[in-house]
Amino acid sequence: MIANRHGKMRAADVLGLSSVGFHRMHYYEWGDAANPRVLICVHGLTRNGRDFDYLAQALQDDFRVICPDVAGRGQSDWLRSKSDYGYVQYLNDMTALIARVTDGAPREISWLGTSMGALMGILMAALAQSPIAKLVVNDAGILVPKIALERIALYVGKDPRFPTLDALEKHVRHVSSPFGALTDDQWRHLTVHGAKNHEDGTWGHRYDPAIGLAFQGELKDVDLSAQWGAITCPTLILRGEHSDVLPRDAAESMTQRGPKAKLVEFPNVGHAPMLMNIEQVRVVREFLLGR
Repeated sequence: MIANRHGKMRAADVLGLSSVGFHRMHYYEWGDAANPRVLICVHGLTRNGRDFDYLAQALQDDFRVICPDVAGRGQSDWLRSKSDYGYVQYLNDMTALIARVTDGAPREISWLGTSMGALMGILMAALAQSPIAKLVVNDAGILVPKIALERIALYVGKDPRFPTLDALEKHVRHVSSPFGALTDDQWRHLTVHGAKNHEDGTWGHRYDPAIGLAFQGELKDVDLSAQWGAITCPTLILRGEHSDVLPRDAAESMTQRGPKAKLVEFPNVGHAPMLMNIEQVRVVREFLLGR
């Protein structure tokens, strides 16, 4: 666990309501709980809230940083009705989380989302009376091409098993190579916090394979241009130079419509920048603090 200058990283749960009952969504918290500036960081499709440990540690003096495990991932409950996995459920859960962390007090809510978390941020920021004051979308935007969805469909929900944690890490490094040049410690961090040790001693991913159901059948481009046009809060777009999920022309068009966001591209990275190095964190901090 990374040390927290305000004490140890805290963890808690909030209840979400699905079509068949309640479920527990786990989240991690960094920084001063009384800080009126709240940053919610939401991970990608198969990832979890611990992806943001490095970013949260760097920003904890400026923000109360909240990093949830979306339902079906990490330490959160798996949904009993598998058809509930989708953005309607996820946004309902995030609304419960925002209610919990604001507790009726005036707060400035910033949202940083990677991939799936970025799409969630776009959908939420586009709604009337959205609580999001600033938005950072990390490597996803108004268009997710069919070809990128087909690539993701090749691995999501397959539930592979490996004899050792080292073997799982080798797989993670291969599948997630577009993350860019990470250190050995960072790859281990991503592996350990996304790993599940099964009763038979094998290792696999800590997420419900049913999250892959949405990638079965015919896939089509995802178009969120209407939602993007409804966003009015200050917005920053982060893009990996070689990303297939956020094409460059789509990212550039996002700077000309809707919130007319600022675009920053990171070299030698695909999908998605993991916000684990000094330069990537600096870009996020300067935008959120208005510097």
